[in-house]
Amino acid sequence: MTLLVCPLSQVETARTLHRPSHLVSLLAPAADAAWPTFDVDGEHLRLAFHDIAERREGFTAPDGALVARLLDFAAGWDAARPMLIHCWAGVSRSTAAAFVIACQRGPTRSERDIAQALRAAAPYATPNPLVVSLADAVLGRAGRMSAAVAEIGRGANTFEGALFELPLR
Repeated sequence: MTLLVCPLSQVETARTLHRPSHLVSLLAPAADAAWPTFDVDGEHLRLAFHDIAERREGFTAPDGALVARLLDFAAGWDAARPMLIHCWAGVSRSTAAAFVIACQRGPTRSERDIAQALRAAAPYATPNPLVVSLADAVLGRAGRMSAAVAEIGRGANTFEGALFELPLR
């Protein structure tokens, strides 16, 4: 079982190299022209929200319904082929989604271990804390997901992330 994470600019390369069965796109609501298309052989979830850490007027924040859609989509993935997750830069929204799915898929795995694996795979990863906290509540992790992400802290500065793999085992 493998999760792939990348910025929007690397989606086509990732699709060509890894042939994922599922694609998760996490972009701002006004990014209509940027949404990639996905061939008929795969499933595609599009979630539109701004990359913000707390609710702010004039911005679309992630919410419980959005996180539930992400978790439902991931639950339907058979993991025979990779799942590809992207956002604009491949740093915050997509790394949060990968962390959330890894926690969902590893209910007995330590949140800290998953966060450390994420940091090792992507030194710049800065998972969106609002997405993580919402998923923490939905998955009943009692704040441990948020604590694990806070422990790894802000990632290294970067303009854009790179394609990386987060194994789920």
